Amino acid sequence: MNTLELGILFPAFLAGLLVLATHIPFGMRVLQRGVIFADIAVAQIAGLGVIIAELLDLGAQPLLVQLVAATSALCGAALLAWIERGAPEVKEACIGLTFVLAASLGILLMSRDVHAGEHLKDLLVGQILWVSNTQLIATALLTGALLAIWKGLRQRLGNFGFYALFALAVTASVQLVGIYLVFASLIVPALATHRHPQRRYLYAFAVGIAGYVLGLLLSVRFDLPAGAAIVWALMLCGTAAALLKYSPP
Repeated sequence: MNTLELGILFPAFLAGLLVLATHIPFGMRVLQRGVIFADIAVAQIAGLGVIIAELLDLGAQPLLVQLVAATSALCGAALLAWIERGAPEVKEACIGLTFVLAASLGILLMSRDVHAGEHLKDLLVGQILWVSNTQLIATALLTGALLAIWKGLRQRLGNFGFYALFALAVTASVQLVGIYLVFASLIVPALATHRHPQRRYLYAFAVGIAGYVLGLLLSVRFDLPAGAAIVWALMLCGTAAALLKYSPP
């Protein structure tokens, strides 16, 4: 591996660690609450905020883009909290429908953009290999704040409190790694270790870190889209971890 490749891979790996730091505990709570579609719905709504910010020509003002995206995601969090409280028996159907509507609206908004295809690809699979130092620093600060709140208040968070923290975490990660990788980072480590009551966090982070490392290496070695490669690498590592749980002594 040459210096140039290492210079690209290391920031991408740091971005992956930041995503996993919040998405693993949130993913475990999502599985516990039985709202699996919530993560991808909030991610899509946050992405919709980014699209709206671009249509408003705010792309050159990152803080305003973040504000629009975060506001959009918080509105989505409020909607999901209302759905979970008001229609618990059909919450998964309603949340899944919310995702489809947000995704469809994004496509409609981009329909007259000649670069829509490229923008949509970036939104879905991300540009993890090209994260900037500014993005990493801003995400690290937000991650630290969210983890501090989560550690201190998670037992007292209501529906909206949980979804609000979740929405802010997803808002940042969507712009780092894309919607597909956000979903995989939330669900795969948590799902792969749901039968590991002891040291679950350790095993989940091992799955997540291994998946990001393997995916990044495969993307460079075979010139593959990094986001999609990491999604599959996470799935392979998660499957291996789940199978090891059932392997004979």
